[in-house]
Amino acid sequence: MTDFLRFPDLAARNVGGSVIAANDESFAERECLIRPGAPEFTPGTFGAKGQVYDGWETRRRRTPGHDWALVRLGLPGVIRGVVVDTAWFKGNYPPHASVEACAVAGYPTPEELDGADWIEIVGRSALYGDSANPFPVTVERRFTHVRLNIHPDGGVARLRVHGEVVPDPRLLAGLTVDLAALENGGRVTGCSDEFYSAPGNVVLPGLARHQAEGWETARRRDGGNDWLTIALAAPGSIELIELDTANLRYNAPESAGLRARDVRADPDTWFDLLPRTRLLPDTRHRFRIEPSPAATDVRLDVYPDGGLARLRLFGSLTLDGERLLTAAYTDLTR
Repeated sequence: MTDFLRFPDLAARNVGGSVIAANDESFAERECLIRPGAPEFTPGTFGAKGQVYDGWETRRRRTPGHDWALVRLGLPGVIRGVVVDTAWFKGNYPPHASVEACAVAGYPTPEELDGADWIEIVGRSALYGDSANPFPVTVERRFTHVRLNIHPDGGVARLRVHGEVVPDPRLLAGLTVDLAALENGGRVTGCSDEFYSAPGNVVLPGLARHQAEGWETARRRDGGNDWLTIALAAPGSIELIELDTANLRYNAPESAGLRARDVRADPDTWFDLLPRTRLLPDTRHRFRIEPSPAATDVRLDVYPDGGLARLRLFGSLTLDGERLLTAAYTDLTR
């Protein structure tokens, strides 16, 4: 039921999500809904509006209806599942919730979204207090916004919207772009170790502010090396590699190498993009290379272990890559 948790959170603040409206936020602000990280709570911390909660909380409703919050996804895509997390809300959580989604081009205001074609992706469902309530979604559509409805009122700590990024190909075709970036459809598909922090962090937007916002492995004792693999947004040619060890001062890899393959042509053959190269701690390394052959996947090897804040692979889509992205986008926006 929770297989969808392996997909990234399309609504999170650190990928550009925003809670653009809510009908009420009397006790705790709506922006908390999409904060990265687990909700926090300190008992006995009272402000002018009562106990301080790391979540969204509405007043006690005395009229018919329900409360709602409207979220613009930072990464439009196909939603595979939703988590309505009521962490720390024990006597004031909503007994039920539902979720709707829509797809609207451009940058609509909350008022303009009133007339959108909203589709219910999670029907009215019971919630448990102080719990992460997961709901799989089976609608094969690309969405840009979601609306969380709570029945009738109460508090929700986090809303997680897990899914697959589906970029607008018009923003990528014919341009130099980061083919590994999550916002463009790149994704981490495997890694040797994620003891301290998740490998998916390396393809997130922006700069890592501290070690936990990158990827870091345990100390390796077996003589081998750690690695991760990434599926590119679409088939493309890479021309600039960026390996950023920001914030990793005593736990950066000694060196790293990068290989690529085209799974359509030969899934068993990898070719070199960057031979094993020394890295420095807390440094943004950039390497200009000759335009690579068409690639669909890359493998980063770090020696022997350590961490990486970000991996960027700048290049351009091949004609096949443009066609594949356009076909997927068209099929999911009908």
